[in-house]
Amino acid sequence: MSILEVQHIQKTFERTQVLKDISFSMEKGQTVSIIGSSGSGKTTLLRCLNFLERPDSGIIRVNGETLFDSDDPATGKESEIRRKRLHFGLVFQSFNLFPQYTALQNVMLAGQLLAKEAPDYRAHKKEKLLAIEQQARDLLGQMGLSDRMENYPHQLSGGQCQRVAIARALALTPDILCFDEPTSALDPELTGEVLHVIRQLADQETTMIIVTHEMAFARDVADHVIFMDGGTILEQGSPREVIEHPREERTRQFLSRFHQESR
Repeated sequence: MSILEVQHIQKTFERTQVLKDISFSMEKGQTVSIIGSSGSGKTTLLRCLNFLERPDSGIIRVNGETLFDSDDPATGKESEIRRKRLHFGLVFQSFNLFPQYTALQNVMLAGQLLAKEAPDYRAHKKEKLLAIEQQARDLLGQMGLSDRMENYPHQLSGGQCQRVAIARALALTPDILCFDEPTSALDPELTGEVLHVIRQLADQETTMIIVTHEMAFARDVADHVIFMDGGTILEQGSPREVIEHPREERTRQFLSRFHQESR
């Protein structure tokens, strides 16, 4: 069974149709890279999957559970949206860390808020908070930030902030980890450290969707590549098929610069 099924997703803003009949699926442990020009709908697709935007039509299923079905109004209830977001972790372009909290506090925050909603929170408060803190420390250690846990975002480099953001997204153990151009806000010299962390996650078979402009990274890390153009999936397949031997002329045009630079 696919971990994620996306069927016929459409999204329009005012009179502009941004997503047009988007359908794809992915398996547990798979890494999918989404490539395409700016404005092709890549970020909107991620936002629809995370319910930061509501699709106009279509179906989204995770592990066989229907999270959204435009023909079933019950799946679009606001009261259920927060729970459904827990299936996805999203790492933004610009980190979106809370400046008033340390790296450790940023990673712990969502888990603390969720714990407070549990019926047994008062009875087991101490144990729950200690477990959340230990998990956050372990994740930051995994990101190579053991010595930066008490630093605030303004005391960290861009690459370190993005690694904190990755740890924060992992803290709620999402089914699927989504990256929206995770290196676009970084200086070139800091890009490598973030890509290294994502490579490690791929090696650990973390299920990931990565919107990226890093073509070599998409080719080397992804199991499946989706090329979007004008709000549609124009081509998809293995990295070898899409990046090395694209079928569509528009895909070849988009990748021509990468192929020239890689010669």
